[in-house]
Amino acid sequence: MEIISDDEIALSLASQEITVKQILRKHLLECPPTMPLFEVAKLMSEARCSAVIISDGKEPLGIWTERDALTIDFSSSDALNQPVERLMSRPLKNITGETTLQEVASRFLEEGVRHFLVVDDEGGTLGVVSQTDVVLNQGIEHYLRLRKVDSVMKDNQLVFGEEVGLGEVARQMSQVHTDAALIRYGTGEYGIITGRDIVQLIARRLTDCRVGGLATRPLITIATDASLYRARNVLVQNGIRHIGVVDGQGDVRGLISLTEILFGVENVYVQELRQALAERDQALQHSQRSLHLAEKVIESSLEGIVVTDAQGLILSVNPSFTRLTGYRAQEVIGKTPAVLRSGRHDKAFYSEMWRRIREEGNWQGEVWNRRKNGEVYPQLLTIAAIRDEAGELSHYAALFSDISELKDTEARIRNLAYYDPLTHLPNRRLLQDRLSVAIAHAHRSQGRLAVVFIDLDRFKRINDSLGHAIGDQLLQEVASRLQCSVKEDDTVARMGGDEFVILLSDIEDIEQVVQVARRTLEAMSLPILVNEQELVITCSLGISIYPEDGVSLDSLIQNADSAMYRAKEAGRNSYQLYSATMNAHSLEHLALEVTLRKAIQEEELSVHFQPLFDARNETLVSAEALLRWHSPTMGWVSPSDFIPLAEESGLIVQIGEFVLRRVCRELQRWTALGYEAVSVAVNVSAMQFRSKDFLESTRAVIQEYDIRPGQLTFELTESMLVDEAVENIRTMNALRKMGICLAVDDFGTGYSSLSYLRRFPVDTLKIDRAFIRDIDTNQQGASLVAAVILLGHSLGLKVVGEGVEREGQLRMLQGHGCDLIQGFHYSAAVDGVTFEQRYLPTQAVGE
Repeated sequence: MEIISDDEIALSLASQEITVKQILRKHLLECPPTMPLFEVAKLMSEARCSAVIISDGKEPLGIWTERDALTIDFSSSDALNQPVERLMSRPLKNITGETTLQEVASRFLEEGVRHFLVVDDEGGTLGVVSQTDVVLNQGIEHYLRLRKVDSVMKDNQLVFGEEVGLGEVARQMSQVHTDAALIRYGTGEYGIITGRDIVQLIARRLTDCRVGGLATRPLITIATDASLYRARNVLVQNGIRHIGVVDGQGDVRGLISLTEILFGVENVYVQELRQALAERDQALQHSQRSLHLAEKVIESSLEGIVVTDAQGLILSVNPSFTRLTGYRAQEVIGKTPAVLRSGRHDKAFYSEMWRRIREEGNWQGEVWNRRKNGEVYPQLLTIAAIRDEAGELSHYAALFSDISELKDTEARIRNLAYYDPLTHLPNRRLLQDRLSVAIAHAHRSQGRLAVVFIDLDRFKRINDSLGHAIGDQLLQEVASRLQCSVKEDDTVARMGGDEFVILLSDIEDIEQVVQVARRTLEAMSLPILVNEQELVITCSLGISIYPEDGVSLDSLIQNADSAMYRAKEAGRNSYQLYSATMNAHSLEHLALEVTLRKAIQEEELSVHFQPLFDARNETLVSAEALLRWHSPTMGWVSPSDFIPLAEESGLIVQIGEFVLRRVCRELQRWTALGYEAVSVAVNVSAMQFRSKDFLESTRAVIQEYDIRPGQLTFELTESMLVDEAVENIRTMNALRKMGICLAVDDFGTGYSSLSYLRRFPVDTLKIDRAFIRDIDTNQQGASLVAAVILLGHSLGLKVVGEGVEREGQLRMLQGHGCDLIQGFHYSAAVDGVTFEQRYLPTQAVGE
């Protein structure tokens, strides 16, 4: 155990009166705001300084520190060339040169900074003081010798492998507010990289390289049971600010720094003060030297301390009392602590407090007190009764701290737990709590309640096309309108994404709920102005009623959700009440999905081919591959029934790959027979088109079957292409490079945006069958089709008329110059064998 001499104690106590001016280094490192970052870093590295003052020559503008260096984007070399003013911290925190080191230490802890600009009485700049300066001059050797290294170690230690990039290390160091990290090598050796190292790397203009070659090693270490005094000496002797800590087995446990020693000692002050109050009998036997030391600890404590006599009259207070309450010592000495009362606690509260103090000797709890300026704030207060050697009450000592920030943090945590941070509406958790209470109340009173599930229509399109910032503002306006549509005691909650729920309690009849649904639809239909853009959004509502549609929380929400989907199926922008048939429909839907999965495994799916003919000479040109499903139990299942199900369940990607492989197999066989002039079009779903493996799997299939350029066409829907248009164009260009032709299917049913169409690398437009249906009987429809054909030709595209069933439709399309014809007028889709026998022999071998 290290022995503390009287001379050391005297030196330590005297050093607590040292002012900042006495330890200040006169040289002030400055640079202009336009200096590039790498030059600033070089300036700091050469001066071995942790901060640079940014000045315009007249006054300081800000400060750039080693911690600011961690925020640089190391993936870009240009980031090191930007002027320092973009990343400097501002405004500068000031202190006067007369401030004591203990006051500076307190302010470092309170304000969360590492540097203060030191000014004189006229505001002139004297220099900069850092946390390291305070640690090295604080004069607290006696405390450092009594405390062990492991008493100040933090849990959030950063450890990285040697392959990690510098940018990632800096980003995580910045996130957890640390200025050093351990680097672990494959050999078991450790190194260290610090904020100062990163500044030196910036000065060398190094960007995002691996940290294994940048870290300092070997790591200087110290044992966990060594004293903080020894740790500080090792740091100072080696000229470093961080040191590794190893346990008894020699394993590295983490790092400690000069800063942690500073804050660790500040915590020691408070802990020793609490111990002194709790062990009051032993404190009375302390020597004059210990008493003087205790007085200095009290003066330097960050918590307010009040000592009264046995009658409760204040005898002394410490400086933190003045800082926290605003009262100077002379204003309260001789008075009782009642001067601080806020009036929020009644007589019974104080009676119980003094009963505990009389019976147990102490009391601890939260109280609301009032500052001198009238502000009421929460305190964590500890009161201890002190007795003399004879056991007689002689004093009371109170220790308190301001917990306003802690209370605010607790409130924010509660708010995050129960409220949506974007819209400030109750979240799913709070809705479930309120719905449970409402169900219990309705059960007791034999009343009714309603759950209204709301989903915005096509919100994803707005979010993707206009950006998430616009989407968030839109959601906030939607939340506001929903709240205005219900009574004050009803609940509007956000379930997540674009889904909301309204809870209507104590409803008398269904019409009351319907009125709310109509008001909601009407409120949503009004244009919303976001960033000077006028948007119109609709929603679909589903309604379930307690107890008719469910008696549990989950069943009511689930049934309202089912009703909402029925509203979407009915055309959106409407509401639907839940009914038992909806549940039956959902079960039928689930059973069909299970059967479809089995059909894929047992190869019940097949590919049929519908021919496309040249409109001029009515000869076969190509075919479209169409998926068919024949179930042993259900017979032929309509594609309109199982294709949407496949898209909804995600099976469409697997099915799409199956269709592509079957088509390529047929094309390979037809080529071998000499029918290489026939091409086949394959429909590609949006999910398949956007899957990450789409391009690679497509390339693998066409290479496997040796598909030649022009033999394969992918049909893509217009609305599918408009979403994420830039990324889609990249994918389409990649397909074109593979020799795959591209066609826009169902043209006219989506955006029909000419600007998009001009950008898409497509070869063919397929006019949707809805426009062909009445072309020979409706002049307006005929004009529209003629315009589409003219548009396609003007863009150099072939145009296909699909769904042609009558001679009159054919003649109209021929008359308007349509290139290709597809439909029942010629043939329905047939299996591969029939298609080959019926149509391929008409093709000349080698064409």
